[in-house]
Amino acid sequence: MELTKLTYRLSTSPQIRPDEVAEIAAAGFRSIVCNRPDGEEQGQPTANQIGAAARRAGLSFAHIPAVSGSITDQDGRAMSRALDELPGPVLAYCRSGARSKKLAEMAGALAPQSADSGSYDIVIVGGGSAGIATAASILKRNSRLSLAIIEPSEVHYYQPGWTMVGADIFNLESTRRAEAQLIPQGATWIKASASGFAPDENKVLLCDGGSVSYRVLIACPGIKLDWDAIPGLRDTLGRNGVTSNYSYEFAAYTCRLVKELKGGRALFTQPVMPIKCAGAPQKAMYLSCSIWERAGVLKGIDVQFHTAGAALFGVPVYVPALMEYVERYGAHLNLESRLVSIDGPAKVATFEQKRGDELTQVEERFDMIHVVPPQTAPDFVRSSPLAAPSGFVEVDEATLRHPRYPNVFALGDACSASNAKTAAAARKQAPVVAVNALAALAGREPVADYDGYGSCPLTVEKGKIVLAEFGYGGKPLPSFPTWLIDGTRPSRLSWLLKDTILPPVYWHGMLKGREWMVKPHLIDR
Repeated sequence: MELTKLTYRLSTSPQIRPDEVAEIAAAGFRSIVCNRPDGEEQGQPTANQIGAAARRAGLSFAHIPAVSGSITDQDGRAMSRALDELPGPVLAYCRSGARSKKLAEMAGALAPQSADSGSYDIVIVGGGSAGIATAASILKRNSRLSLAIIEPSEVHYYQPGWTMVGADIFNLESTRRAEAQLIPQGATWIKASASGFAPDENKVLLCDGGSVSYRVLIACPGIKLDWDAIPGLRDTLGRNGVTSNYSYEFAAYTCRLVKELKGGRALFTQPVMPIKCAGAPQKAMYLSCSIWERAGVLKGIDVQFHTAGAALFGVPVYVPALMEYVERYGAHLNLESRLVSIDGPAKVATFEQKRGDELTQVEERFDMIHVVPPQTAPDFVRSSPLAAPSGFVEVDEATLRHPRYPNVFALGDACSASNAKTAAAARKQAPVVAVNALAALAGREPVADYDGYGSCPLTVEKGKIVLAEFGYGGKPLPSFPTWLIDGTRPSRLSWLLKDTILPPVYWHGMLKGREWMVKPHLIDR
């Protein structure tokens, strides 16, 4: 297909075939407009055939036929109505694409988008879990406002599932969906990368030199996994026994390594905080040990957990149950031990360890090593006027509003709040930001607050989980009564929650704006 991008919302092409529609959907388009009358030439697919293929692919479709050389003002008005009503991005086609471009010009669709790609009531930077959930919550409350999501990726991942993939519990493909299928109805997807913020001008800057204007900005571009911060790591990932569940690409390799290891040394690492899902590094260890225990080979494997932190887990009430599993599996716990380099071919990892006031470097041989990379705010966030000293987007911890720019909010892994960076935290934050952003549009102060809630289902063995739920300051915030689930003890019911209930809640609840158990808490003024 020959696609011509006219704006971030509209592209044109020559005649398309029904078997190309799935590819069009995968490229991020959400609607197709046919500007060609049926029967112009022999063998031409009809509008009904293209429309049926579009519906099968989950796309909207409109037929706005215009006769070549005889385009009328009525055609232009019909095109304008279609482009106003259809979810973007939109692909319009005719025989060559020329009629579609002419109709777009008549509809006024090209005027607002050149160096400045348009203006919206709300612009969301980031189409991950936080961005999609917030957009869906906003549009459920007000479907008439204009909202754009800036996100370059065509694929959306359920990242909490990768730990389960590494333990041969989830299928890898089940953790991914096409981004186009998740953009909420009524939102415009700007498939581009943000390069910076100009909050004094109410603009988001784009990598291609363009910009997007907003009345309210919501920043949730995620966190940067800094694979290059550990010398030698990137060159050996996915081979030489070096793996990480923090990547879609390598989670299945974790599973293979664990299944193949019958003896030797297995290392698991955790870098300096903050990181996304602080429990995930040790989850990888527990699930691996559970597999080895069931296979009867655990006693022949030297398991070591190296964490840069001074404690196994940051919320003390959950540590006793976790230590029982560390002891059960015979794992050697190395506190204040930070991975600083790795030699994959030699199978040697170097750690910097703090012992009292002294720092020493220790080399550890391995047969397999699960590495969690250091993590920081994205570069364009760290260098922006929105950044806190930590580099993340500065926010008030309760309202998630920026302290200096009252029309800017942030949530998810990119915000500076001291909560745990988990999908559960984003799920709780999204409705709060949604109602506060709508209040800002109306010129009002924030109306809801966030208590720091985050959840970390610590998979201590296959079939049991320690369900850590806590808020700011490590305060336990259990969702269930202790007679049903005692989060400080391993539970089979918690495993059911993680294994069976949470994935559909994510795909069909959180990302659809369904606020089950996370209705925003309103501020009592």
